[in-house]
Parts: sequence; C-alpha cells; structure tokens
Amino acid sequence: MNARDTAVGARTLKRLRTSRGWSLAGLSRSLVDIASRLGIPLTASPLNVQRSLARWESDASPVRPSHRYQLLLGHVYARHTSGVVQLGPGSDFAELLTALTHYGESDRHLAELRALVTRTVTVDDGGLLALVGPLTRATITAALEDPARTEVSLINDLQAVVDDANRLVGSLPFVRLQLLLSPVVETCRRLLAGDPPPPALRSLHAVAAQAFTLAGRIAFETYDDATSRALYAAATEAAGHLPAWRRAVVHMSHALVTLYSTPGTDTARALVEAAIRDAQSGDSPAVRGRAHALHSEIAASRGDRRQALTALSLARYDVGRGTQDDPSGSHFSSGHLRGFEGLCALHTGDATTADTHFADAAAALTSPRDRLQRAIITTDQALARIHTGDPVAGTALLHACADEVSATGGRVPALRLRRARHALRPWHGEPFVTELDDHLLTVR
Repeated sequence: MNARDTAVGARTLKRLRTSRGWSLAGLSRSLVDIASRLGIPLTASPLNVQRSLARWESDASPVRPSHRYQLLLGHVYARHTSGVVQLGPGSDFAELLTALTHYGESDRHLAELRALVTRTVTVDDGGLLALVGPLTRATITAALEDPARTEVSLINDLQAVVDDANRLVGSLPFVRLQLLLSPVVETCRRLLAGDPPPPALRSLHAVAAQAFTLAGRIAFETYDDATSRALYAAATEAAGHLPAWRRAVVHMSHALVTLYSTPGTDTARALVEAAIRDAQSGDSPAVRGRAHALHSEIAASRGDRRQALTALSLARYDVGRGTQDDPSGSHFSSGHLRGFEGLCALHTGDATTADTHFADAAAALTSPRDRLQRAIITTDQALARIHTGDPVAGTALLHACADEVSATGGRVPALRLRRARHALRPWHGEPFVTELDDHLLTVR
C-alpha cells in the first residue's frame, strides 16, 4: 500500500457516498442508526462520525476506516437505495471492498467482512439475532415476547455463545467478538428487565454477568470507555445475585481496564480491594490468587514495594492451593503469576530479575487464549532488557510485539509497546530503532 493506493480508496468511498446523494451528515446518521440496530456500541455523536468520514475521504492524508466502521459501511452499501440486498460484482458493496483493498486491508479480513455482512443482511431484518442459529433465534424471539416462557435450554444456548467468544479472544478482531456477543448481551438485558421464571433466573444471572463482563472488556479494547463502564455496572449487578467469587471476577476485569483508561490508580485499587473482599468470602483459590496478583501490580505501579511483595506472597499461597475442581474454572496459573512477579521487579528497579520472570511467564503461556497476555509480557520483557542496558535485545522483542498488536488489536499491549518505544529515546537515530519505527509504521 502506498499514498497513491490510499488516495484511490478515499476517492472510491467519496464516490459511493455522493452517488447516493448523501452528505457527510446523512451518511453519518445512517451509520449511527445501523450501529444501534446491530447492537454495536457507538458512543460517538453523528457529528464525530461525520468527522471520521471526512478523514477517510481526505484528499491530503486519508485514514483507513476502523474494522467497526468497515462493518457498518458494509451494511450501508449492502442494500440498494430501494432496500434490495445487492452483494455481487458491480454492487456498491463490491465497490466498498475494492476501496478497502486500496486502503491496504488484508484479503483475510475482507473475506470475513463479506461473510459477516452476507449473513446479517440476508437473515430476517439483519438485526441483533442474525448471527445466532435459527433454533436459538426462534427461542429467543419467544422469550423476548414473554420472558415468563424463558427456558433453561435457551440459557444454555446463550452460555455456549459466551464461551465461544471467550475462547476466541486473541484469535479474532475485537469488533468481530463484539458483534458475536451483541445478541446475548441484548437478550440478557431484556430478559432481566422482564419476569423470567425462577428456575431460569439464577442461570440467567450467571450468563449475564459473564456476557456483560466480556462485552465490557471488548468495549474497552475498542476504545469505547463509556459503554465499557455501563456494561461493568450491569455485570456487577447481575453477579450480586451469585456466589461472591463471581462478583470478584467482575471487579478484577473492571479494575484492569480502569487501570489503563482512567488517570491514576485510586479507582482501580478500590475495585481490586472490593474483589479481594469478595474472593476471601468465596471458595475459589484461583480467584483469590488472581485478585492478590492484580493488587500487587497496582501497588508496584505506585512504588509501594512492601505492599506489592505482600500481595504477591498471598497470591502464591492461593495459587498453590488451587485445584482442578475450582468452582470458577479459572486458568490462573503459576505462569500467569510469574508475569506479575516480573512487573513488580520491573517497577521496583530490578530489571534483570524482571527479565527472567517475564521469559518464564511467556514460555508458560502457550494457549491461544493467552495470546494477548503473552504479547503484554513480551513487551514488558523488552522494556526490562532496555533498562538493563541492552536496547538491541529489547528492540528485537518489540518487533514480535508489534506484529501481535497488529494482529490482535489489543489496547493494553499497544500501550505497553508505546511505553517501551519511549524508553528507546536515548538511542533515537540508531539503525535498530529506525528499523523498529519503520515496522511500527507498516503495521499501523
């Protein structure tokens, strides 16, 4: 992709819009309306969406639409102005895919986009139930019409979707996961607002707590912090009807995203302390261990070495007591804990020890679900090597991290990568730093 290709993509997007007689404001309203119908959080106002449109179509320096907006544009241009679905050669939708190709979008993502749009615009009204199976869709529709008819089998179907989405974190772009979860999130909201029968209510609270928590995390990853906070509030409410360790899980996830989206550490620390209280009154050693580990990270980031080491000691104790039948089913292991040990060492000035801990943690986290965490740990290891006076070795690790950030779209790895690049400022202009900057520009 070069500037000339991108300019062709920008002109194609502009031609698609103007051929329908739409202003920037008109198209922005359509995107907001479609986002609402699909259940995709979009807190930007129509005016801000309009500004994004102008950047995509800029003559001087056009910017590629994000994956979320590509999906919304796909829904706009999948239908003719008459309302008829048109996806084949010569259609506006095909022109949109051509434009995105000029912007440098990958063939794999364009194939996924085509499949998603095709499925959602050709089933029913293309709304929030278009991505679930026909039997589940019929059961959801019946339950939404009369929540008293909610069946346990429906809750099981919703749980299966949440489990699938959770397994795919790190394997699919977050905007895809957001769309996959949206039917579950909206269904849980509507059912909880109704009057489901008692046999289904407890299971519904459990699924809702998980769905809202994961959706809150995904909203954070897509830089939609207002929606993320609202989802975590809903998750906390749902988890309040369940065993205490479940609410601790919600608090921990909320604390982690708060740590990276809110200035200071006070709010995140309060959430972790709430998680520890809930975890201590529960019967899940794995959840208690993770809560103490997260507490150690926040304490270390504040420079409180003694509290960080105390929290780590408690985390080791709980992880050591973990059993295969832990009620949370948590996979928080000694490998995960070594990453926190590395963070504490890094924050307290022992970069050599931190490097060792990070290397051990990265080697232990091999499952697809650990991909994001491994990218974070490797980026931190690179920073540790820079601090030990070996910027070349640190930079070598950052090349792999850059590829992971590009592939996963993870917000925390991106922030950690930026911090590590900042630490290379004393070597600005050195060939190994210049090569890294070229790589970062390419994957961006």
